[in-house]
Amino acid sequence: MNDGAAQAGVPHPGSDDGDALRFCTSCAFAGACISEGYDKSALRQLHVLVEHVGPYDTGKHIFRVGDPFAAIAAVRAGSVKTYLIDEQGREQVLGFYLPGEIIGLNALHSPVYTCSAVALEPVLLCRFLFPKMAVLASRMPGLQQRLFALLSEDIGKAALLSGAFTADERMAALLVSLSRRYASRGLSPTRLRLSMSRTDIGNYLRLAPETVSRVLRRFATEGTILAEGREVSVLNAASLEQLARSVLRS
Repeated sequence: MNDGAAQAGVPHPGSDDGDALRFCTSCAFAGACISEGYDKSALRQLHVLVEHVGPYDTGKHIFRVGDPFAAIAAVRAGSVKTYLIDEQGREQVLGFYLPGEIIGLNALHSPVYTCSAVALEPVLLCRFLFPKMAVLASRMPGLQQRLFALLSEDIGKAALLSGAFTADERMAALLVSLSRRYASRGLSPTRLRLSMSRTDIGNYLRLAPETVSRVLRRFATEGTILAEGREVSVLNAASLEQLARSVLRS
């Protein structure tokens, strides 16, 4: 695996365009309201809060730690990395976000963003002004519950890699997680495009970039994956699932 351009043929996750009463199908809020039976006026109120913003070019910050918190955002196209800089000036990657996934959730109970978010490639967002959304959520229990569920998922993801896992288990967990997220967007779970660099992957998994490369080469030699540039084809999903079981707890 290298940091070259993505190969043609692997679809990149993306969101279709919603309308006044329908979110993009991959959006985290897609089923939160319709499934609760809210009427058209309630759905219109929620959609009024949505602002399409971007594009943010590769490397452009969406927000930085300490910026005033005013909104959460759903990735509409592209992918986003969140991170912190520690006291020694070292970067700590917190997560990677695909279309339909929400950034900014960890600032819900803070007046400022508690991490930074940067575009890994050109990014489009659906921005939800949070003060107004919070008022609406107080009248729509389904929306409120969805917000809490998303926050819980975000916290859970952050804790997944805190255990004493092997390099193989960590790498397998990342690939399985991406596979599941691709599948949830109606894309092939066996054809993945990694928009993040080996350095970012290693940082996130708490591994050296060289270790990431070695593990991917070993997976390829064993016939578990085929890696070409930033494309990864999963050839033995069962093997990856078994390796990732302890990390993902499923």
